[in-house]
Amino acid sequence: QLIVYDLLGREAAVLVNEEKQPGVYEEVFDGSNLPSGVYLYRLTAGEFNDTKKLILLK
Repeated sequence: QLIVYDLLGREAAVLVNEEKQPGVYEEVFDGSNLPSGVYLYRLTAGEFNDTKKLILLK
């Protein structure tokens, strides 16, 4: 899974919600419907979880 959250923890966008085979992938994030601000994106793959910061400027 690859999900974008606002700073209040609300889900802002779901970019990937499926199981994929091991490999390298690229996803396009269209934040045109979201206001400028700081967001968090969380990548979950099996036992692996990582959260990073995303700054959206318009």
